[in-house]
Amino acid sequence: MARSHYENFTVAARFLSQDVLLHLSAVYAYCRGVDDLGDEGEGDRLALLEAWAADFELCYSGTPEMQHLKALQHTIHICNIPPEPFRKLTEANRIDQRTRRYETFEELLNYCNHSANPVGHLYLYVLGYRDEERHHLSDFTCTGLQLANFWQDINRDFAMGRIYLPKEDMSRFGYTEEDLASGVCNAAFQELMAFQVERTRQYFERGSPLVGMVEGKARLHIKLFSLGG
Repeated sequence: MARSHYENFTVAARFLSQDVLLHLSAVYAYCRGVDDLGDEGEGDRLALLEAWAADFELCYSGTPEMQHLKALQHTIHICNIPPEPFRKLTEANRIDQRTRRYETFEELLNYCNHSANPVGHLYLYVLGYRDEERHHLSDFTCTGLQLANFWQDINRDFAMGRIYLPKEDMSRFGYTEEDLASGVCNAAFQELMAFQVERTRQYFERGSPLVGMVEGKARLHIKLFSLGG
């Protein structure tokens, strides 16, 4: 998961108003909480995620038990945030429990659609932006951030049993899982990573018009994201 993506989500928060910060803090608590369950939860993580999801749904139909979800319920009400972005983040952690390897880049993009893009949508909802165009541009930036985090955390993720480099790309450049396990940094690896970095750069570039579509101090925040966090 993109833990550092969520941390980027708050790093530049000093530029935003106190009200916005309070709502972002509530959203961050959800993002970090569900991420921690998926990565570090003790016992049956899928069962823990189901219990989390059930309590979250009470934000819309009752009163949740978890204290930070009660704070989130207030933010949901004030900012009129729909449940889907939160549900996708929970689903991303379910995916983490059953998927350790991605055959294609398209499969990896689907994961990003659950693990990263909802964070951008939530941020825009807090700022009051609900239109499809801004959310679509945000998807490019958030996917770029998620991909960048994958390439930065290859060793950390491998130690957790996860490989986010698509099999099709590793095969194309002749780099094997055995090479990865041994920390081989040969020409094949360098070419593979140059390919991934360039592809990631294109996502940031495609999302960059969002910077000019956000007003006030949040524009600087968005610009930092667009530059790669």
